[in-house]
Amino acid sequence: YPVLVRPSYVLGGRAMEIVQSPEELQRYMNDALEAGEGRKVLIDKYFAGKEVEVDAVCDGESVLIPGIMEHVERAGVHSGDSMAIYPGLTLTKQEVATITDYTTRIGKSLNIKGLMNIQYVIVGGNTYRSPGSITEGTSEYEKTEIFVIEVNPRSSRTIPFISKVTGVPMVNLAVKAMLGKKLADMGYGTGLFSTQGIVGVKAPVFSMSKLTGVDTYLGPEMKSTGEVMGIDHDFESAISKALIAADLRLPEKGSILLSISDEDKKQSGQLIQKLIDEGYDLFATEGTASLISKLGKKVVAIPKRLNEGHPNVVDIIVNGTVNAVVNTITGNRSAVQDGFHIRRAAVEKRIPCFTSIDTATAAAESLTSEGSNYNVKTMLEYIRKPQGESHNAK
Repeated sequence: YPVLVRPSYVLGGRAMEIVQSPEELQRYMNDALEAGEGRKVLIDKYFAGKEVEVDAVCDGESVLIPGIMEHVERAGVHSGDSMAIYPGLTLTKQEVATITDYTTRIGKSLNIKGLMNIQYVIVGGNTYRSPGSITEGTSEYEKTEIFVIEVNPRSSRTIPFISKVTGVPMVNLAVKAMLGKKLADMGYGTGLFSTQGIVGVKAPVFSMSKLTGVDTYLGPEMKSTGEVMGIDHDFESAISKALIAADLRLPEKGSILLSISDEDKKQSGQLIQKLIDEGYDLFATEGTASLISKLGKKVVAIPKRLNEGHPNVVDIIVNGTVNAVVNTITGNRSAVQDGFHIRRAAVEKRIPCFTSIDTATAAAESLTSEGSNYNVKTMLEYIRKPQGESHNAK
């Protein structure tokens, strides 16, 4: 344990869960077998690692990889609900080379003609890497292993994003490849396409305020209803734009409620310190408040359970005391249910609510970029075309 369990007959991660114990597995199996009329349930070992995604064009002989995207959230969050960064800012040269090699070999071996999507997980080191902080030779990541999660011989939801940020018209090239033309003759080369010198961030959009009773926590089951993107010359500006578009931007000042799972507490120091450095007042449930106090930081402890007095966690959300919420979970069913009223209150108050420690940390890092530093340009001003290609090339 933990293991990833899912019915064999559904798409979009529906009914998929990360199970932490034999008791949780038994509960899941009972529910799944009853709902699935005896159909198969798949059980996989869950790797807590860095997820990476690749879209490629293949002609049966060669493979073009416009770019490699790294997910902000660790593996286990559905790719449709994850934030993705282009290019992979924290990937080492060796990891990029390995992913490029695996993608090329898979595309050729499967004789794919058209589009292909592959999701990888990098196991080793921290599951969260601060974008741009890892350099070649960093010992913490020298022994990482890369596993293939899945290969989809089709278009994916990231095709519009990667086509925009790289300038590679993937659908156009894929159709030509399906009609028998070769990538080598299309003007974009093969292998890994050169990076554009920009950063793009894809962020999911949720409609939770319109779906009453639906929990907002991120997991293997997809819940988002759309996507937005931010693009700029640095990570902080790009993610700030994406968060603003997704209505998840942290306020420039104010108070934040923290309720962090035991599993995430050991990785929360960077987030807590960043929020304090930016001048936020911290409110926290008892366990999280104890951690913050041990770090020597000022925090107001708030009862988590609604029957333990006032003001409680819902009170300070509803009355506007806090301007954002960080409420992470481990996947344990009882823990998910305990935090539901916190997440639901934040949604109904329409304030940012982060259920992944990775998303919250990335959002906090975006606070180093002031709005006045944003670049406002057209897409064509950001994207460099291959030599010999014009912007209106057919």
